[in-house]
Amino acid sequence: MHWGLKMMDNNKDKDVRLESLFQDARATPPQMPDGLMARVLADAVALQPVAEKSGWRGWLTGIGGLPALGGLLTASCLGFWIGVAPPAGVPDLAGQVLGVEAALDEDLDGAGLTGFGWDIGEG
Repeated sequence: MHWGLKMMDNNKDKDVRLESLFQDARATPPQMPDGLMARVLADAVALQPVAEKSGWRGWLTGIGGLPALGGLLTASCLGFWIGVAPPAGVPDLAGQVLGVEAALDEDLDGAGLTGFGWDIGEG
């Protein structure tokens, strides 16, 4: 008999013995001691964080603290900004909802714009 075939036969014997052990274990499942589940659940409840129930501190703790509030405010401001003044290529949903049509002034060459807005002609 070739050595490789002998190893395969040995592995098959191990698999058969292992499967018989698994069948024996399935036939007699372990029993939990009385009250174990109640103790586990009581420990889980005791380890849960308790949120402050009063006012804005409870609300702040509920959303995840100051980092979450900062992210929420940033996302809200950015969403409002993009909704009111969308970048090129994004449809102007606020204008469509409010019934305002964007007017493109083709005569505008950009000379009247500065970093602070429209220049007001003096005198």
